[in-house]
Amino acid sequence: MDVREKAVVSNAIYHVSVALLSSGAVKATKYISPKSTVKGKRKEFRGQSSRSRTTEIHVTFGAPNYEEREFIKRCKKSGEPFPVKKIQLKFAKAKVREKKAA
Repeated sequence: MDVREKAVVSNAIYHVSVALLSSGAVKATKYISPKSTVKGKRKEFRGQSSRSRTTEIHVTFGAPNYEEREFIKRCKKSGEPFPVKKIQLKFAKAKVREKKAA
C-alpha cells in the first residue's frame, strides 16, 4: 500500500466514523473503488442506550462482500463514478414490543 492509498483509506475512515456518530446508524460503508471498501460498524451491547457516553466503532477495509459487490454492479450499470460520494448507511431494525397480558 503506497502513501496515496493510505491517505485515501484514512480519509474514508474519518468520513465513515463521522457518518456513524452523526446519523445514529449501525453500519456505514464507503466505496473507494470496485475492489476496495471501508466499513464501520457501531458495536452494540445489551442494555446500552443510544445516550451512553462511550461508542465503540469497528472499522475494516478491504475487498467488498457479496452484498457490496451487487451494489457495485448496480453502480457501474447506472454509470456512477468511483469513489461513490455518498456513504451507504444501515440502521438497526425496530424492536417489536410485546403486549402485556391483561
